Amino acid sequence: MFGHDNVLQWRDARGLIGLAPQEYNFDRYLSIRDILLFAAGYYGLRPQQVAERADALLEQFGLASHAKQDYMKLSGGMKRRLTLARALIHAPKLLILDEPTAGVDVELRLELWDLLRRLNGQGLTIFLTTHYLEEAELLCRRIGIIERGRLAALESTQALLARRPDTLLTITVDRPIRDLPARLLARGARFDAGADRVVMAGITPDQLATTLGELEAAGFGIEAVDYKRATLQDVFLELTRR
Repeated sequence: MFGHDNVLQWRDARGLIGLAPQEYNFDRYLSIRDILLFAAGYYGLRPQQVAERADALLEQFGLASHAKQDYMKLSGGMKRRLTLARALIHAPKLLILDEPTAGVDVELRLELWDLLRRLNGQGLTIFLTTHYLEEAELLCRRIGIIERGRLAALESTQALLARRPDTLLTITVDRPIRDLPARLLARGARFDAGADRVVMAGITPDQLATTLGELEAAGFGIEAVDYKRATLQDVFLELTRR
């Protein structure tokens, strides 16, 4: 772990790790500020050594005005922030997050995503477990997929998404379609006679403008364009299909 043997140098190794569990496990008899100071003691740090850092974390996580309250009086979102602050009190190099956005509302989830991006940008390595595939796709540079205790994949996010390069383009035009230009048909364009939609698979982003131009040249007005590429969910289902 960052050059330390996890068995022989376990104290040094564990001192470099911060853990934010999914469930709340705070001491209900301590104030929010004291929760941070108490947690630092597990790493051999005394309250006077980390008092300034505790105050800075409370400020960073929007908890400074609640510093003297007990955690039972906090909202779910504030408890989630406190979990992260506690995990960072000893300035770890690696932060392990177990489903940090499980059960939170959309606004808080976006707020936490922004916070994790900022922490990562400051040089903190983050190991994130999540069932929200959108979350993994947006935040992570490298993704592992576990199926039945087996590591089904461990690759960069881009490499993982490249496993499913398929795309689907749906174009809505301004009148019923009776026929299409031969070039579009040759590239797999499909339509139902009398309908107003053209569907094409395998179109790359740089081919979009050309495809739309060919439709306009044939006299069609473009009403709407929907372009979808394979997502992490598509890759996940393919890798874990039973």
